[in-house]
Parts: sequence; structure tokens; C-alpha cells
Amino acid sequence: MSILITICARAGSKGIPGKNVKLLNGKPLIAYSINSAKKFATKFNSKITISTDDAKVIEICDEMGIHTDYIRPKSLATDNSGKVDVIADILRYEEDKSGIIYDFVLDLDITSPLRTLEDLETAYKAINEDHKAVNLFSVNYANKNPYFNMIEKKNNGYFGLVKKGNFFTRQSATPVYELNASFYFYKRSFFELEEKRVVNNRTIIYVMNHICFDLDHQIDFEFMSYLIENNKIDFQF
Repeated sequence: MSILITICARAGSKGIPGKNVKLLNGKPLIAYSINSAKKFATKFNSKITISTDDAKVIEICDEMGIHTDYIRPKSLATDNSGKVDVIADILRYEEDKSGIIYDFVLDLDITSPLRTLEDLETAYKAINEDHKAVNLFSVNYANKNPYFNMIEKKNNGYFGLVKKGNFFTRQSATPVYELNASFYFYKRSFFELEEKRVVNNRTIIYVMNHICFDLDHQIDFEFMSYLIENNKIDFQF
């Protein structure tokens, strides 16, 4: 099986300015995803590629042995650019350049680096063995449950649970999950779908058994810095 590993790093973050190259425990944030990519690529003989419009990102990648001559088009480097479109573009570029049609794409999100090689291996095995699934993404159990403690405004103007259910404890409610944005596997056939939706009727998930969250705001960065710097992460990543 041929696997393309994508790391997408657009310049111009609003929530955490310069977050892709911001130092986290002495290393640029993107370095954590590059290291994850290298571990997986070594084991599964995969190609690593970078989609960016940021010269600093290119410099760091070069220093870490990841080289690319692809520059993300301006049309795919806006606040409204969809991630799937970004991945599809660099996939076409790498396939045209190499003549290889990849069987899988593994996308590693820079802003959610708390992943292990075991996570990636187990998830890859799951989607490889499910012949109907077209994609997989990583999740954690949700802290809030729409059957138990999440409410919304109803048509009558009053408020009620988001989903109906007869549960008296959070533990007994139907399990729900939240995307943690750490990684996504796509089969090549996903990119041939008429509607390329990450959540579709042929999606499967990989549930992480450890802490994982993405960095949307400065406070998230402070939390992750504290956890790493004080050895509060109970695994090597």
C-alpha cells in the first residue's frame, strides 16, 4: 500500500499568531507532527509532503529533512479554504509529479500533536481492514453529552436536551465523541466522491485512550505547554 502523509500549515493564524512555528517546550509546534510523520513513514515506507504558503515553515521543514517545491495556491490559503480541498490539491500535485497513485492519505494536523505511533498504526489497520469505509478520524469521548447535559432552544421557545433519551446519569447515556483534530486517514476513493465530506455515511473513528486536544486559542497553548514541560503527558510522542 502506498501512503502519502500530508502536513498542512497555512500562514496567518488568527487565534494564535504564528502558531505553526511557535515554540512548544523549545521546539516549533510543527516539529511534533513532522516527528510523528517520520516515525510512521519509516515503518510504512510513506511519502511526507508539506502544504504551506509560509517561508518559515518551509525553512523548518528543510532543517528537519522534509523538502518540497509545492507552494499552496493563494485560493487555498484563505480563512474560508476547506481542508479537504487543500489535501486534494497537494495529492494531485504529488501524484502528477511522481506518477504514483496513492492508496491512502494520512493528514496530521499541526495544532493537535498529542498522538502516538501506536495511535496511527492501530487506526491505519482499522481503515485498511474495513473495505467499505472511505475515511477515518481520531476522536475522544466527549465531555458533554447531548442526551444528558447539552441543551438547545426548541421551536416553542423553551429549552430542552439536544437529543431525546431516558438517561439519569451521564455514564448511562449513549456514548458520543468529539473530533480532536489530530489525524485523518483517507482512502484514495474518498477524493473521487461527488461530495467530499469528512463526516459521511462511510466514516469510521479511532478513539484515543489518552489526552488530546487542539490549539485554537492562546490559553490552549498555555495548557499544552504546562502539560509537556511538567511531564504530565503519560506517553512519548
